[in-house]
Amino acid sequence: MKLSTLDLYTIGIGPSSSHTVGPMRAARRFAEEASELKPDRVRVELFGSLAMTGKGHGTDVAIAAGLQGEMPEAVDPACLPTGYEEVAAAKSLNLSGKQIVQFDPKTDLLFNRKKSLPCHPNGMAFSALSANGETLLESIFYSVGGGFVVSEEESQRPPPEAPATPFPFSTGEELIKWAEEEEKPVSQIVLQNESAWRDKARTCSRLDKIWKAMQGCVENGLNQEGLLPGGLKVPRRAPALYRKLRDRPEFALRDSLTILDWVDLYAIAVNEENAAGGRVVTAPTNGAAGIIPAVMHYCDRFLSNKDPNWHRKFLLTAGAIGVLFKENASISGADVGCQGEVGVACSMAAGALAEFMGGTPRQVENAAEIGMEHNLGLTCDPVGGLVQIPCIERNAMGAVKAINAARIALRGDGRHAVSLDAVIKTMRDTGKDMRRKYKETSRGGLAVNVVEC
Repeated sequence: MKLSTLDLYTIGIGPSSSHTVGPMRAARRFAEEASELKPDRVRVELFGSLAMTGKGHGTDVAIAAGLQGEMPEAVDPACLPTGYEEVAAAKSLNLSGKQIVQFDPKTDLLFNRKKSLPCHPNGMAFSALSANGETLLESIFYSVGGGFVVSEEESQRPPPEAPATPFPFSTGEELIKWAEEEEKPVSQIVLQNESAWRDKARTCSRLDKIWKAMQGCVENGLNQEGLLPGGLKVPRRAPALYRKLRDRPEFALRDSLTILDWVDLYAIAVNEENAAGGRVVTAPTNGAAGIIPAVMHYCDRFLSNKDPNWHRKFLLTAGAIGVLFKENASISGADVGCQGEVGVACSMAAGALAEFMGGTPRQVENAAEIGMEHNLGLTCDPVGGLVQIPCIERNAMGAVKAINAARIALRGDGRHAVSLDAVIKTMRDTGKDMRRKYKETSRGGLAVNVVEC
């Protein structure tokens, strides 16, 4: 594995890991280097999916913040819109917090909707110019999904060597064989591998922080009323649904599937927070950020487990599955469609839930495979370029599907015809074959068949 499993979880901001978090990180990297050259002006050009859906995903706001040195992990989401308005009014910004440079979003932030850069659909080109128009620095970055960013140079060379781990694996089969040979759950194998990246105490502390942030996101989503931003006038539904479930608990006595209503609620609450640009955990992307928290809340509220550290094991197992998709396929909606976001999150949650419920490593792998197999071909077709329709409900469906995948796997003995590795390869190949209009461009699917109002 070239990545730590914790790289799949970033505490950042909505509404998109690839269109908001990634561009903010790229802009900050550029600004740090450009500020040393004392430019007079900076310019940015967006390509492909970033250009086509960037307005609805807040890419312009994120880039302006990143150029001023902000980080997704630390920035106050509530301050971003006002900060962007101030930049637009002044036609300038404080580059990396070091110097004032000219930057007019109307002329210096260009959305090139008819062109894509060669390495990935989410491309950005940054330029730093002198007072006489001389180019002092040019940089190209790609936001490759999940908030990960690579420069053009980095995209064309092998990734840096990862630290040696006690149980190296690059496929699902290798991971399961280690677990079986060592007679340990997948989460324990992964935890021991994480020791190559940091000591155990730091790993556990970060896992605790991730779970706490997920719980906070659900809580915020349950209590925020009003319309989601962006012009579609989509109302937040989580608060009303929460009140109905909370105030009429006797319904659960007549309908045992009321538990799934709660799972839907948790996922909707998270993704409404994401759509509003709030604080969320990328897991593995923002567009799919509600699935893992929803299934974890299902574990916490409805299943019996006395292990106080269950959440760490859940996140480690899910993270390992996510890294397999990241390294062997993609987690970018602009690259492979929503199968790379909701599909991957569903697979991650299904495998982790199977282990939580006592499944063997083979049943964990089976659950993860089922979770993706029935999301193959899932398109990314956001209406109006916003992560509202169908994204919010799609997370609720993904969470419920993850629970069902785990239950199907646990009813078997772990033997199955399609391996997780086969379904990862199939997802990658399906993404390559998928037409571009179904990959986060808002030019196909629901995006062109639903009237924006």
